[in-house]
Amino acid sequence: MNSQLIKYKGIHPGIILERELQKRSLKKRPFALAVGEYPQTFNDITKGKRNIPVSLALKIEKELQLEEGTIVLLQSYYEIQKEKEKIQNRIPNLSILRNSLFWDTDINQIDWDKQFHAVIHRVFERGNEEERKEISRFYGQQKINTALHSKKTKPMQLYKIS
Repeated sequence: MNSQLIKYKGIHPGIILERELQKRSLKKRPFALAVGEYPQTFNDITKGKRNIPVSLALKIEKELQLEEGTIVLLQSYYEIQKEKEKIQNRIPNLSILRNSLFWDTDINQIDWDKQFHAVIHRVFERGNEEERKEISRFYGQQKINTALHSKKTKPMQLYKIS
């Protein structure tokens, strides 16, 4: 890959494509038609709302006389960056949360999405201020409010059988 393109790793390739078109004084609509793409779809790509399929990337590279695979690599780097962000945001910062807060379970085995009610209640009942801030950052204030203000389930009741 061209060393100049390394600085674009993690940026949506459509945004880079739009800059390239501007540098070359090319209009998006005629260019989209030249590569056989609908102008609306091409516009979404240049705004970073859609990914660039390999077939279209090859046409664009040919039209702009770029090295083959450049846009595909940029798309791959962008997708890798998005996955890294997802993975990073799936669990809170465990260095802030004390293991003793979750004494009854392995903190690494907690499903932070499914068990958010229990986690939020536990941290807000027994956690310190720093732990509460981390959980608030991780889940967001709306989800915190939902969990803290939701009605707890009633204990099991016995019913008379007639």
